[in-house]
This record gives sequence, C-alpha cells and structure tokens, in this order.
Amino acid sequence: MDYKLLAALLSTENAEDEASIYSHTSDAVAILEPGADRSFIDRIVPVIKSIIRSSGAPIYVAGGIKRFEDVKKLIYAGAHICFADLSYLENEDVYKEACERFGKEKLGIIIDAKKNDDGLVTFSYLKKLSESGISNVLVLNAAEDTFANDITEEASGVKSDLPVIFTVLDSEDTTEMIYDIKKSDATDVFIINTSGKPDIMSLKNKLKENGITVKSLESAISFSDFKKDGNGLIPCIVQDYKTNDVLMMAYMNEEAFNKTIETGLMTYYSRSRSSLWVKGETSGHFQYVKSLDIDCDRDTLLAKVFQVGAACHTGNRSCFYTPLAKSADKKKSPLTVLNDVYDVIIDRKNNPKEGSYTNYLFDKGIDKMLKKVGEECTEVVIAAKNPDSEEIKYEIADLLYHLMVVMAERDVTWEDITRELADRE
Repeated sequence: MDYKLLAALLSTENAEDEASIYSHTSDAVAILEPGADRSFIDRIVPVIKSIIRSSGAPIYVAGGIKRFEDVKKLIYAGAHICFADLSYLENEDVYKEACERFGKEKLGIIIDAKKNDDGLVTFSYLKKLSESGISNVLVLNAAEDTFANDITEEASGVKSDLPVIFTVLDSEDTTEMIYDIKKSDATDVFIINTSGKPDIMSLKNKLKENGITVKSLESAISFSDFKKDGNGLIPCIVQDYKTNDVLMMAYMNEEAFNKTIETGLMTYYSRSRSSLWVKGETSGHFQYVKSLDIDCDRDTLLAKVFQVGAACHTGNRSCFYTPLAKSADKKKSPLTVLNDVYDVIIDRKNNPKEGSYTNYLFDKGIDKMLKKVGEECTEVVIAAKNPDSEEIKYEIADLLYHLMVVMAERDVTWEDITRELADRE
C-alpha cells in the first residue's frame, strides 16, 4: 500500500451519529469490541446497515465472531473487513469456508500484543500468519515504537508479503498522532480514536505537510488555470453523487475552491454578501465532496456530493423543483425507472390501496411472493427459448416487479443491490 489510510473509531453506543461526521472525511470507519460475545453482532448489524445506506463508507468490525454464520451476518450487513480473535482459527474448516465464500481480503485476525509470548508482534510471526492465508491483522495494545522498529528492521523491502496491518491510536493529540504515523512504516491503516473529536481532514493535511502520503482531495489543475468571470468567480453545478440529481448551482472564488479541497466540505462565495459560506454551516445540511470535475472550456465546475438533508434554502431537496416545460417522452435511465417503480411499491406497502395487486401480495405474505417469483423465473426460462424477444422482455419485467415486492418486504433497496454488485467488480 503506497499510502496510509485513516479510519475513525466509532463508539458502539453512538456509531450511527458519529458515522455521519466521520464517514465522509476518513477513509473508513471502525466499530471494535474485541472479546465481545455474539450478542454484539445482533446489536451492530442494524447499525452497519444504516451507516452503509447513508454514506457507503468501508466499515471494519471486530468482536463477537465465533463461527461462519457470524461472519456471514456481518458481511451481508455491509462490513468491509471482519476481524476475529485468533481462536477463530482453531476451527480451520470454518475459517476456510469463510475465506472461500467471501475472499480472504474480507477477513482479519485480532492480535493483542500484550498476550503474545514475548510481548511483541514480530515480523516472523506476521510472516507465518501471511503464509497461512491471513490478509489483515488488527494489532491491539502495541507499543508503537517497539512494534514499528521491530517489524520495519526485519521486513525491509518485503512489506508487500505481509498482511495489511491495522493499529489503533488512542492519542487525542494531533502532533503525537503525526509522530506515531510517521515512524510506523509497518502499519498500513491507522484507526483513530474519535473521543478527542479529531478533524480527520486537518490531520490528513498535516500528515501531507510532514511527507506522509494519504488519500486526500487534490486538484489536478490550479485555480489560476480556470476561466473565471470578471470578478474571479466560476460557477459550480452540484449533483447528488448517488442519484446524479442536480441539487443547486453556486459560485466559487479561489479561496472558496481551496477551502473545499482542504476541508472536503463544499464552500462557496456569496456574491450578495461578498464572503465565503460553507454549505450547511447554519442549517446542518452539509455537502461532502465526492468528486470535482471541470468542463472542456474550464469555465464551469461539476461537484458530486453527499448531501445532508435539503440542498435548497426552501427545504426542497433540490433547488430545481419548479417545472417549466416537459416533453411527452417517458424514456429514463434504467436505475431511475427501477427506483420509481420501487417507490410506488413502498408507497403501497405503507399506504394500502383497495384493489391493488401489490397490496394483495403484501397481504398474502412472503410465501405467496416467493411462489410468484418462482413462477416468473420459469416464464423467463420459457420465453428465452422463444426467438421472439418481445416475450422475454415482458416476462423479465414481470420478474423484476415481483422481485421488487420481495425486496420491499425484506427492506432491501436498489442501492443495496447496486452497491453489492459494484463490490464484486
């Protein structure tokens, strides 16, 4: 790994609230409760689902894993990597099954440095773990200076052969964190304790200043190379990064642009007030930067953001909520159509309508829904044998509709499905 990753350590009690703050500025979030019993998994699964749906941030989870089913629950909920105690390896068949099912990169092992025979996590020990197929190691209670020096000296030039190493930094002092990260060549991912309310973006910028490579926002083109108006401003169109819905348009000057890059929060220049403004500073409806692009003439920016709440001061999600003219063409993007149909199904579920076939399925329950899915699958198979493509289009549409009813019944969205597919690339 050519750069250091910073993950925010969330408290198990307030993980969802803290994730809303840290999941958009850190590289990942971590929920760790080593030594927890399996009840931890039941408690944390809905939290993982909520975080994934709101931000999509990679999530590292440790605690409660005793068997294959525990790993499956966490992975299905959306966990990026599941860390289990070393005792999990005692049942090699279970560990092997989990690796074969989800890939070894999805699994990790917890090592408590205090419990090692010599009190150290040595290179030879990590090398042995790597040879046994372990890809990720979470090191607890490591004395950073001894840990880093021991491994770095022995592993010089062969770090790529070792597992990806995660360590936890409990320091609330930014200077001390920078010192620990700078000297720890052996560590790839630092999990930062958020009890001191650290500003992850500021920490990343300070790490860069100290010669440490991290994942952060950086413009490929200088603002001086943009084509501005007579007042030094450039318009910025803002889209929701998930739906591509256009949310608003505002202006940036050089200071606003640089502040956006530095903080990861969309910052604009107000022409009426002649001052900078951070979107959401007063309303709490922040915009976290996901990407910034510029058009061919370099005179207009396009920002894709995670929008908290409404983008418009009127309370509407988008500033573009007033229709002016519309053609009769119903063509839409595939995902938009699927989401629209799904929304109607959800509305029927929440607001039953007399005579609705969808409500008939909800009333009959999951067994009826699954029976219909099975029937429609068969219809698709039969239609696929027919050279007339019109029939199969009709049957696939029927199948997708009934699948969406099942999705609504089980609280699964198209976003969940597309994210799962994207993760398999």
